[in-house]
Amino acid sequence: MSLTAEIPPSASREPSLGKLPRRLGPWSTAAVTVGIMIGSGIFRVPAQAAAETGSAGAMLLAWVIGGVVAMSGALTLAEVAAHYPEAGGMYVYLREAFGRLPAFLFGWVYLIVIPAGAGAIALVFAEYLGRLVPLPPSAIRPVAAATIVLLAAAQYRSIRVGAAIQNLSTAAKVAAILLLAFASFALAGPGAGAWSASAASQPMHPAGLGLGVVTVLWAYNGWQDVTCLSGEVRDPHRNLPLAIVGGTLVVVAVYLAANAAYLRVLPLADVAASPLVAADVAVRLVGPGGAALVSALVCLATFGSLNAVLMAVPRVFWAMADDGLFFRAVAAVHPRYRTPHVAITALGALAVAYLALRSFEQLIEAFILASLPFWALSVASVFVLRRHHSPAPGAYRTPGYPFVPLLFVTAMAALLGNSLRLHPGATLTSLGAILAGVPLFYVWRSVGRRG
Repeated sequence: MSLTAEIPPSASREPSLGKLPRRLGPWSTAAVTVGIMIGSGIFRVPAQAAAETGSAGAMLLAWVIGGVVAMSGALTLAEVAAHYPEAGGMYVYLREAFGRLPAFLFGWVYLIVIPAGAGAIALVFAEYLGRLVPLPPSAIRPVAAATIVLLAAAQYRSIRVGAAIQNLSTAAKVAAILLLAFASFALAGPGAGAWSASAASQPMHPAGLGLGVVTVLWAYNGWQDVTCLSGEVRDPHRNLPLAIVGGTLVVVAVYLAANAAYLRVLPLADVAASPLVAADVAVRLVGPGGAALVSALVCLATFGSLNAVLMAVPRVFWAMADDGLFFRAVAAVHPRYRTPHVAITALGALAVAYLALRSFEQLIEAFILASLPFWALSVASVFVLRRHHSPAPGAYRTPGYPFVPLLFVTAMAALLGNSLRLHPGATLTSLGAILAGVPLFYVWRSVGRRG
């Protein structure tokens, strides 16, 4: 498929046996956006952000700047997604704008690291479930594996079942976080937190602010993954921009409310020293029972994130196989359920297998570092799109073009450069993992392997 080819009106076409039907509405699509983004980050990242920024004002400003960067990416990718409403999302955008090699490398990175990330999310869920119900340590990994199997089975059975789980879990965790924020402002005593008069004079350090922005960008990750489902969204030219931009905007608002609440209850030093700041806030507000409430909230957040990953990411592997750049069987569509059942099964099986590993944190860091170039290229594809296509009348267009996409691309380049400076070993390892896929691409292309 060439860049200048016309896009068929797939939204109105009945799917063939080999295609995925469009069954997702705007609310379910937005729930995936929110569900992937709000995982464990909002509970763990604030401590590091507080330690790096050194003041309450700088900490909140870092979250604002991170939200602006995430919104710039969402506002831009929404235009590309509406133009190419196909399964696989960023894989398709990279292929259309820059060719099959970058698209394959993007899929390769997701293939080797996403299962580890899914396993890590399941493990966090099981660990916090063990704080709510009596689970021996030996049961944690089996419970994590069972959770992966359960959610993969739901996605295998029907995207509507997966969407129903996503809608409920996303609505519940957003409501729970906002309730915690409301309680923090309603119940906290005056002068107890970082906004007290003694803390108001803390200086803002530009270097610390920069490090804080780098940190919070990890928590904002995930808004781009909903595009994997583009081929199954009804009326995609309208609903995809609404879901991507609206979902990201909801997460920015939730994150700012949560961090303001943390700082309302706890001094900055306590926020910086807390491995699970929401639990400390809840204990301060309602006593020891607050820790159990936050454990339930973490379970809810990670359960929803895992469901969203198993819902969205298999579509990347499906698109690769449909292009002949992966095992052809992975492109199968279930004749009854109309889901990419082989791709879903493969991701679930790999995630369970990765539970045998221990270094989940390093694997997730490697995934993020390896993904940065592809996120930047996916957003930059809007420049190629604009050069070759005139937007249809009434079509969504990126506001503030070209400055909005340039802001995101610049931020990703700066983030990668900062990681190379501070963590050269991990960054070079991640870049090496990308390059390891180059010979595989040429093997697939030369052999023409399709089965």
